[in-house]
Amino acid sequence: MAKLSTEEREVLRAVEADEWKPVQDKEGEISRYSEYATATFRKDRRINIRISTKDLEALQKRALEEGIPYQTLVSSVLHKYVSGRLAERAS
Repeated sequence: MAKLSTEEREVLRAVEADEWKPVQDKEGEISRYSEYATATFRKDRRINIRISTKDLEALQKRALEEGIPYQTLVSSVLHKYVSGRLAERAS
């Protein structure tokens, strides 16, 4: 058997501990999340913002690490913020 990554070991541990439960309405859930994904990735408006060079370079570096265009990263961060899924870290 191939060696498992840390993430794979955690998934295996969670499954064996019976922490995962089946979804009752699988097709409905797939449809619902598919609609969320479609709405998230629909780019139908353009904005222009001014940010510091330092912040832009940091965004570009982080996007490069993630393997995505920096505009996509900015859009994702904004989406997570407005949907309440992005929390500010305590200092």
